[in-house]
Formats: sequence, structure tokens, C-alpha cells
Amino acid sequence: MRLINETSKAKIVNNLIVAVLAIYGISQKKFTLEEPTLFQRVVMEVISPMQKGISDSHKSLSSLWENYISIVDTSKDNVMLKKKISRLESDLFGMEEIRQENLRLKRLLNYSTEVSEQRVLAQVVGWDSANEFKVIRLNKGKADGIMVMSPVITDQGLVGYIYRVTENYSDVLTILDQNNRVDVLVERTRTHGIVEGVHNFKCALKYVMRNELIEVGDKLITAGVGGVYPKGIKVGMITNIEKENTGMTLAVEVAPSVDFDKLEEVLVINPQYSVQAAL
Repeated sequence: MRLINETSKAKIVNNLIVAVLAIYGISQKKFTLEEPTLFQRVVMEVISPMQKGISDSHKSLSSLWENYISIVDTSKDNVMLKKKISRLESDLFGMEEIRQENLRLKRLLNYSTEVSEQRVLAQVVGWDSANEFKVIRLNKGKADGIMVMSPVITDQGLVGYIYRVTENYSDVLTILDQNNRVDVLVERTRTHGIVEGVHNFKCALKYVMRNELIEVGDKLITAGVGGVYPKGIKVGMITNIEKENTGMTLAVEVAPSVDFDKLEEVLVINPQYSVQAAL
């Protein structure tokens, strides 16, 4: 045991001596400045720009790569943002569509309180293009209480009447169709006439005598005769009056009150009615 301790002490002393000598040698070492030789100067002058170029190129490539990565990340962010904006715009559009639909339905419901008979709200789901948009299809039928000859209206005025019905769907013959004849009154003068569909979403007021004092801008309402339409529903407005060269009647052009090009929801009422719709 004593021998081991002496050996350890000897190693420690030996290490201290080596460390002292090393420190002393460094402190005594002298550095001499040498002038570079011609060859060394040439090599330094030639190689140094190359080294600088390589270093600059490395820095440029490194910067370019970093910019590329940044651009790629930015591009990904832009794609994500565009998708998010598109979703938000779609949501806003959907919300606006719902708001507009609610407003239309609210107007219909407000008007429906003036009708004492059974009424059914329905949506337009199709147009019969074979008839130049004179027939529309609704998403309600017999199962919803709709019957043939039921008048179809909106808060703007008269649409037509149900002429064909199935269990879940029904077709409306609009006032734009020549086969649909509506007995009307000129609201201001109480002049009677018959409205028939003609073309280009227009109608004609027929059987009005030449001596009737009607004017452009006069409004037409249903007369309540004929057993189909209740009295007082808006039908249209007179837009042009011409005296025929022969005969005793006027040629009168009528613009419907309903904008058929934008028709989406309608109100169907029973053919049995007992009140006037004050539109």
C-alpha cells in the first residue's frame, strides 16, 4: 500500500515538471518575421482572388438557397391564404344567399297573412324551355296540399295557376303563356280587359275599347271573375298603347309585375278564396 502511494506521488511530481518546462519553452520561443519569396507572393496574389471568389460564391449560393427556401415557404403560405380567402368568400356568398332568401320568404309570409285560405310556400326548381319559359315547376305537390287550378302569387303580384300536379311537384302555367287569360281591371279607371301572354316576357291587354281613357303607367289588377284568381292581385303595368287602324279596340302592351327572370319562391293558395288581396 505504501509503495502505491509513493508511485502516485512520483507521477504527480513528474507531470508538474513537464508542465513547467512546457510553459517555459513557450515563453522563451521567438518568432521571426520573414519576407515572402517571389514565388510565395505570386501564389498569394493568384490564389487569393480565387479563394475570395469561391468564398463569395459560397455566400451567394447560400443566400440564394435561403431566398429560394423563403420564396417556397412564402408561395406555400400564399396558396394556403388564397384557399382560406376562397373559403371565406364562399361562406360569405352562402350567407348572403341565405339572407336574400330569408328576405324574400319574409315578404311572402308577411303578405300571406292577408290571405285567409290555405297557402303553401314553394320554390321554383325548373323552367319548361320548350315553352319559352312560360311554364315553371315547383318543389311542392299533392302531398303538400297543392291542387290543380290553385293561384300562384308572390309579393310582387300574379304568377299564374297550377295546371298539373304530382305527389311532390307541380307545374304553373304563368301569365306569360298565351293559353292563360286573366280577367283584369285598370286600377285607376276600373276598365275591364283580358291579359294574355305574348313574347319576351311581355303581355297584352285585349278587348279595351278605343274610347277608354287609359294611360301608360296605369296598373292592372285581377278582377276576381272567372273562378281562378282572387280580386285585387297586381298583374302588371301598361307600357305602350296603340290605336289599331281597324276595329274598335286598343293594342295595349303590359309589363308583368313579377320579375319572372328572377323568380325563386312563390306562394300557392287554394282555389277557394273569400278575401281581396290588397297588393
